[in-house]
Amino acid sequence: MMAGLTACNSGGDKSNGTGGGSSGGGSNDAAGAKSPLEAALASLKTASQQTNGKSSAKVEGTTKNGAVTQTMKGAMDWSSGMHMSVDITQAGGPMGGSGKPMKALYTPDAMYMNMGMPLGGKNWIKYDYDVMAKKLGPAGALMKDMMNNNNPGRSVDLLVASGKVKEVGKEDVRGVQATHYNGTLSVSELTRMQTKNVSEADLKALEQQLKNTGATTETIDLWVSSDNLLVKKREQMDSKKSPYDSTVYYSDYGTKVSVTPPPASDTTEYK
Repeated sequence: MMAGLTACNSGGDKSNGTGGGSSGGGSNDAAGAKSPLEAALASLKTASQQTNGKSSAKVEGTTKNGAVTQTMKGAMDWSSGMHMSVDITQAGGPMGGSGKPMKALYTPDAMYMNMGMPLGGKNWIKYDYDVMAKKLGPAGALMKDMMNNNNPGRSVDLLVASGKVKEVGKEDVRGVQATHYNGTLSVSELTRMQTKNVSEADLKALEQQLKNTGATTETIDLWVSSDNLLVKKREQMDSKKSPYDSTVYYSDYGTKVSVTPPPASDTTEYK
């Protein structure tokens, strides 16, 4: 449920069939006469700065994790920790799904889920990140770190830091002309580059957990608009036991996002 908080299906995009270019987004001046790799990195650095500077956006997406498919729609604000309000619909897996949207609220400290059915007379379940970090071990520590530092520009920074990126070409993303970038990272690179406040011991343990699922690499695809804003992101992990495919669309940057946690009297703690 936590994994796909900013994901979406890639269906519906239209490629105009063009090949790779020398620069991406609106960064022709930044690219100059550099090599294709240098040009791509320069364009993505500009996209990171522009995207992070907006502080909020509407999000819509779908995540497929093994037999579970989750779709969501809402808005997020990352100006002071992550605040997000979304409607989530889940299908598949041992718990199945009602097909009805569930309300989820995210704050820098916890996630709140309204399952649509009262539990013990209360409508909301609270998932405290500190508690889950202790119970889930390395995966919980990573989740807590990502929930406190998550924003659209993070995946852009990840590809820039890896130095493994190429421009694929120009494509239409829901009516927006964008430049498509692609990069593939090893599990080891992924765990270390995607964390800020996770211990070395937890990083090694998390890396081993991912390898135990058969995962070796993650492929990241990014689409950047002509005004240097991230408009689409897709992440795919090649795990044999639980393959992961997540895509998210970003729009309406600068949108106002209001997240108010439910009252404690209507909340039960997840144990």
